Amino acid sequence: MSVRAAVVGLGWAGRELWLPRLRAHPDFDLVAAVDPDPEARAAVAAATGIPAHAGPDALDARSVDLAVVAVPNHLHTAVAAALLGRGVSVFLEKPVCLSGAEADRLAAAERDGGVLLAGSAARHRADVRALAALRPELGRVRHVDLAWVRARGVPRAGGWFTRRSEAGGGALVDLGWHLMDTLTALVGPSPVGQAVGATSDDFLNAGAWSAAWRRERPAAARTGDVEDTARGFLLREDGISVSLHTSWASHEATDLSLIRIVGSTGTAELRCTFGFSPNRQPESVLTLTSEGTTRLLPVPAEPVGAEYGRQLDGLPALLADPAGRGRAIAEARTTVRLMERLYESARADREEPGEPVYEQTTSR
Repeated sequence: MSVRAAVVGLGWAGRELWLPRLRAHPDFDLVAAVDPDPEARAAVAAATGIPAHAGPDALDARSVDLAVVAVPNHLHTAVAAALLGRGVSVFLEKPVCLSGAEADRLAAAERDGGVLLAGSAARHRADVRALAALRPELGRVRHVDLAWVRARGVPRAGGWFTRRSEAGGGALVDLGWHLMDTLTALVGPSPVGQAVGATSDDFLNAGAWSAAWRRERPAAARTGDVEDTARGFLLREDGISVSLHTSWASHEATDLSLIRIVGSTGTAELRCTFGFSPNRQPESVLTLTSEGTTRLLPVPAEPVGAEYGRQLDGLPALLADPAGRGRAIAEARTTVRLMERLYESARADREEPGEPVYEQTTSR
């Protein structure tokens, strides 16, 4: 039996990621779309023939099994909580929430209604899975390097992605959530004992560094107030140290996503490009180094964006699993608290005479 699905939010992610994949997937029946913009609704209704509503209150459990929520970050909790309260299960794009208080609200809504599932695609990539398969050859993991550094990829200036009040943060929230989710998939969860972070915004408001692949209408002429680059260093309670680097723009020639796992008996490294940027690494490169010898390992080839379809493959089973209730919000609590700690560290480092201070929307 197909899962009746609706897409809530018809921005880039809703239009380009979820509508076409839900329409093509045999396990889903796309039954509705939601967006406050009448032009967006009209375009989707004309292209797909499905009803398009102005607000999510048009959806309920009698007609929809799952709502894929792809609205701006600051609306995630309000929209998802309302749908969950009406008995509609929700697949929520990252970031799941922007604070501990929002996590509490989502947890309460899930207890009373539908099931909350969380979206983060990188762990579903074929090359990341090939990296995960090398874990037994690495011995005890000691350190992990995580980086997602774009050459040019700042979301449109003046749009919600670059406004802290609506996005909750910049490159750390946008790209770092994917990296932290991938870290958990590769080495398992663990509390973080210490976290140090630094942020900068050298490229944010210079148009030459904008993301060319996001085909969106120009935003109003406003400057952004989030970071375009964030760095962090974590010490986990299981003994693993982690370096984190996220950048929407840099002086590099191409966009690079890097995962390096250093173990007691070997080091595995994956170099690739996450996401949809056309300025990609030529191919994914996976290596295993041990005792002075580096081996190049085969990586399955797949189309750009295949990981998003692979996420959909597993959703029906997750919806049907009674043990899944509460899992997504528990993981989100850990991630959002870590983001808060990194921002707090970066803010404390900037609190010197003459230095700008970033105001955070997340709570302690």
